[in-house]
Order: sequence, then C-alpha cells, then structure tokens
Amino acid sequence: MLKILFSPAESKKTGGNESKNELLGSNSAREEILNEYNKIVNSADAEAIKELFGFKKFSDCEPYICDIFNSGLMSAIERYDGVAYEYLDFDSLKSEAKELAKSNTIIFSNLYGPLLGGDTIANYKVKQGNNIGSFVPDKFYKDRFSYQLDLYLANCEILDLRAGYYDKFYEVKKPYTTLKFLKGGKTVSHWAKAYRGLVLRAVAQNGINSREEFMALEIDGLSVEEIKVIKNKTEIVYNITHL
Repeated sequence: MLKILFSPAESKKTGGNESKNELLGSNSAREEILNEYNKIVNSADAEAIKELFGFKKFSDCEPYICDIFNSGLMSAIERYDGVAYEYLDFDSLKSEAKELAKSNTIIFSNLYGPLLGGDTIANYKVKQGNNIGSFVPDKFYKDRFSYQLDLYLANCEILDLRAGYYDKFYEVKKPYTTLKFLKGGKTVSHWAKAYRGLVLRAVAQNGINSREEFMALEIDGLSVEEIKVIKNKTEIVYNITHL
C-alpha cells in the first residue's frame, strides 16, 4: 500500500457537519496540546490569541475563536484550502478516488499532528512555526508520534510530498520516494505546492497503490528529468512542461 505524506495549509474552509472519529495515532498526548490551544483561544487575552494565530488585528482572529471540542467538523483533506488543495480539487474527484485520498494521505497539522485525510477536525488557526503555549508542535509530535507512525507505515511504501518544514514532524526511516520540480532548470517553490496537489490528484484518480505503479504514472505537465537515490531516499526530478 502506498501512503502519501502531505502538508496542511494556512487557509481553511469554515463550517463542517461531519461526526467525530478516532484520529490517526489518537492518544492522550494529542489532548494535551489541544487543551492548551483551547485554553489560549478562549482566554480573552487578545495579545496571546493574535500571537498564536499570527494576526495583527484582533478582528481577523474572531472567526477562529471557538471551543474546538464543540465545533463543526470536516475531514482534514476537505478542511484545508491552500494552493496544493486547490489543485487537488478534492470535491471534483469520483467517490473511489476520494476514498483513496482520505485513507492513504497523511497530513501533518500544526495543531493536530499527523492525520489521515479522512480524519475530521475543527476549523483552527496556528501560524506555521508558532508555539502553542509551552508546546513546540513539530518537536512535540516528533517525540510523541514517531514510534506510532513507524509501526503504522511498517508495511507501506511512502511517497513524501511534504514541504520541507514538515520534515520536522516525522523523519522517514525506511526507503521512500520524494519529488523535486524544475522550471527552466531552476527549482520552483510556489508552483511546487500546485504540483504536489496535482500529483496527489493523479495518484487518487488512477488508484495508485504502490511505488511501482507511481513510477509508471504519466502526470500531465510533468516530464522526468532524472532519478536520484541518496541513502533511503529516491528523488524523482520533474521538469514542468506546462501548468
């Protein structure tokens, strides 16, 4: 089985009416950081809230001020709304592709830590790189969840589509595949987000379940430039032919 490691997004869709489910690797450790987040958000301390959310104006914070344990829920892969998710275009996928994306994508949230795409979460705001009270999210989740992820991924192949920052949440210790995107011979940054979304979409649409199947997959707008193997990492370098 192929599992895809993926990044979250700063922007998110509001609302949600899904039922609560058990989260990937769910345990009391996650409750610690969620409780701390909830305490800050509902503290009436405007400066602490603005700092956590990364906003200068308190009015921008107001949509996110709620009790996270009694808020509308939505699957993580539908909640996030950044560039990668725009190009994934989850809503337009067929039902089988949606289920594959929900079951096989692991998203590394700044608040919730590792989540399956189908895990349901509340609307929240944590600026990337910010602490949550005394908690440093990337260190916290790496310390508390790495062993569980090692076990969960033990019999899986891994396609790592995370942005570099989210490597801090979990270090892959077994052979895995990652991607690099070039345009005119130069590494792209912003459009890399778009192509990560397009790659995830292609994986879901084509029912890709193994590294072998992925290697044989032709993705519109991309051509393979080279394949590098460095220790346990196989890096596929793509040229962007068009967007």
